[in-house]
Amino acid sequence: MLAKKLVTAQKRGETRALCLGLGMVACSMMMYFFIGITIVPFYTKSVWTTETICKVLKANIKDKAHCTNSEGSEDEDIFHYPCLQVWVNLTASGQEVMLYHTEDTLERNPKCSYVPGNSENSKEVKARIETIANNFKKYQTFPCYYDPGGMQTNVILSRLYPPKGLLFTFLWPTLMFTGGCLIIVLVKISQYFSVLSARQ
Repeated sequence: MLAKKLVTAQKRGETRALCLGLGMVACSMMMYFFIGITIVPFYTKSVWTTETICKVLKANIKDKAHCTNSEGSEDEDIFHYPCLQVWVNLTASGQEVMLYHTEDTLERNPKCSYVPGNSENSKEVKARIETIANNFKKYQTFPCYYDPGGMQTNVILSRLYPPKGLLFTFLWPTLMFTGGCLIIVLVKISQYFSVLSARQ
């Protein structure tokens, strides 16, 4: 009687462990799919892949000529902010090019080097942009990224999804997938030895 209860409890535990392993594998596959349709396209689309050194030539804030965050919006929905323009000397080619914060900055507003968030306070945005401009004037040499193929003549300060960041993004689903597979294998091994012991 006790042996049957132990066998039943063992089978229930194996079933739960097997469901856990399958669930982990399924979740990891969903995460892989989500990363593949969201992050990977942005990574492969980026042409600013080569790091070099940039030297600031000028960093100006256009107080009177404000830039708009979105096109095609009504006037009251447009977020205005001071337009910071940073021009740098690209060490790799010696060209004078415009610097952007990230790839997204160029898409949102190609006239400005930095684009703040829509919901931010205008006074805080103005103070931050002034601080950024002062930092560029203070630290005039820094690493940046350019397009080695020459399709884009501008440079960016940082990539949204660098190679290390992309690998880190794949780390968690990989660990979950590996753990799920390991649980499934251990359950199958346990079931195999249970069958062998039952035959004896």
